[in-house]
Amino acid sequence: MRVLLIEDDELLGDGVRAGIEQAGFAVDWVRDGREAETALELTTYDAVVLDLGLPGIGGLELLARRRAAHDSTPVLILTARDTVADRIGGLDRGADDYLVKPFDLGELLARLRALVRRGTGRAAPELRDGDLTLDPVAHAVTLGDRPVELSPREFALLHELLAHSGEVLSRGRLEERLYGWGDEIASNAIEVHVHNLRRKLGTERIRTVRGAGYALGKRETPP
Repeated sequence: MRVLLIEDDELLGDGVRAGIEQAGFAVDWVRDGREAETALELTTYDAVVLDLGLPGIGGLELLARRRAAHDSTPVLILTARDTVADRIGGLDRGADDYLVKPFDLGELLARLRALVRRGTGRAAPELRDGDLTLDPVAHAVTLGDRPVELSPREFALLHELLAHSGEVLSRGRLEERLYGWGDEIASNAIEVHVHNLRRKLGTERIRTVRGAGYALGKRETPP
């Protein structure tokens, strides 16, 4: 999952980015409204965390522009503006949620997970495939009754495949969802993560669709 963080405060932005990354999200961080607009035009995000007092383009104006352009990416406003009128204005401009500074990082992460679930049409937080369960809140994976230890990238990859079960996801798309700007990506990174997941979860869990990418689920047996 990939999040765009729009925050011009260096100290706060660095802390929020670190917290979101530790929760398993890939994060792109911009500090200016115009940079944010460009990022949203060029990249698909699962959610946006938006400060309102931005240089370049203010947060509310940026939000209004994106909604006018039919951008439905879930947006969580994160701001010190705490009056009822401010909250109403942000929600009426198209925000999906509104959190006032100072805030608890755990609450921010819970709200982000909820936004992503709603964006994909899911109600329950857990993702399942047969006897495989991924809990994004506990950051845990179980196979049957057995816990499975995954690296952060393996966890993120499995989450992406489970969230789009039945779809074939290309290597490029998976790289985009797992890595943020500035992250070093080896040419065979996705292949290595898939190999490790198959070793831990079973070789038939993730299948390769030649020339297209990867999909979750066992191969169909020909009639």
